[in-house]
Amino acid sequence: MLSKEKITRINELANKSKQQELTDAEKKEQKNLRQEYLKNARQSFKNQLKGVTVMDPAGNDVTPRKLRQMQKNEKKN
Repeated sequence: MLSKEKITRINELANKSKQQELTDAEKKEQKNLRQEYLKNARQSFKNQLKGVTVMDPAGNDVTPRKLRQMQKNEKKN
């Protein structure tokens, strides 16, 4: 999870960019912070997905094969 300070900084840079041009250093910082944010968001989503089981109305497990494989690999680690 991204720290509160980093999220605040992302928002500061976004607001500043709406009012004026960012410096090259600020643009680079913004890009790096956004990449870190997206990496954390994707990892969080994957972790949530690993706990999902899909059931049809009859109660049969119809979890996609790719997801079952991902869950199996997680249990091994």
